[in-house]
Amino acid sequence: WLPVVTCRIDPQGTVLNSWKAVWVVLSEDGVEFYKKKTDRSPKGMIPLKGATLISPCQDFGKRTLVFKITTEKKQDHFFQASHVEEREFWVKDIKRAITCLQGGKRFARKSTRRSIRLPDAVNLNELYLLMKDQDDGVKELKLEQENRVFNHCFTGATVVEWLISKEKARNRPEALMLATGLLNEGFLQPAGDLSKEGAESAEQTSFLDETKALYYFADSGFFCEGYSSDEDVLLKEEFRGNIVKQGCLLKQGHRRKNWKVRKFILRDDPAYMHYYDPTKGDDPLGSVHLRGAVVTAVEFVPDAKKYDIDGNLFEIITSDEIHYFLQAATAEERKEWIKAIQAVSKSGK
Repeated sequence: WLPVVTCRIDPQGTVLNSWKAVWVVLSEDGVEFYKKKTDRSPKGMIPLKGATLISPCQDFGKRTLVFKITTEKKQDHFFQASHVEEREFWVKDIKRAITCLQGGKRFARKSTRRSIRLPDAVNLNELYLLMKDQDDGVKELKLEQENRVFNHCFTGATVVEWLISKEKARNRPEALMLATGLLNEGFLQPAGDLSKEGAESAEQTSFLDETKALYYFADSGFFCEGYSSDEDVLLKEEFRGNIVKQGCLLKQGHRRKNWKVRKFILRDDPAYMHYYDPTKGDDPLGSVHLRGAVVTAVEFVPDAKKYDIDGNLFEIITSDEIHYFLQAATAEERKEWIKAIQAVSKSGK
């Protein structure tokens, strides 16, 4: 389940739907979309048999992070993710689903142990936690490559060398096998063009043991930024902090008490969380100053209709006593947002 922004255009080029935020589910043979996460049946389904996918899609000049699915009947469907990593997750799995349908197979994520013969004794989850250890794990760095800055990432060669130094692997081929397992299971994610090409390849070891191949932890604060073309631009104080986390959440309005999908960007020092209408431009609708704020998981929201609630709720109370009620897509996502906001509220200005 993920909220994305979508629109639809027929073969004659007529826009059938304006950009709207919807909830999307990838099934074995299509992309289903829902108006609300609580809806029991989809509003529609895009069949993937015979479909093609283009990413990135440049059909909309002012819109970024767009990818396009063209059905067998030549109908175009456009989707806009909230950030680059989210788009890449969707594109990767949709491409796999299309390939499976072309070969008459059922779509399913790769089984790491079958594809690269990992020993049964290997616990990838435990290995991942060791890699993330702040003292003895793989160090997250700020790396520059091709006029872009990659934050909270590391190289493929660094992962391989860490696995050998910690005696998790006897040699580079063994370490490469373990790293590929972590990549296939989603613990590690490709960050740059080179690592993404490797992940999409049909090679047995899709992880690259190279200093130019960049990766990041799946639940880290990774983000990529380009160099500014105007050195004289001064950002507002509240936008100067590093991006810690970003993604879409449901937010309850303060006046009408209805729920709408909003894109949130969490920054530290100063501690702010800005929210945007994902169907419109880059200007934020508002901001939440998090210094001294309290954030907790809740099971009940005042003035909310039952059919609008699907669990995974949390509340932010600012130092000015302003209450914000939010819904995450999953319990794990709620936990991650609460943890990130709590850290920022204590350390940021």
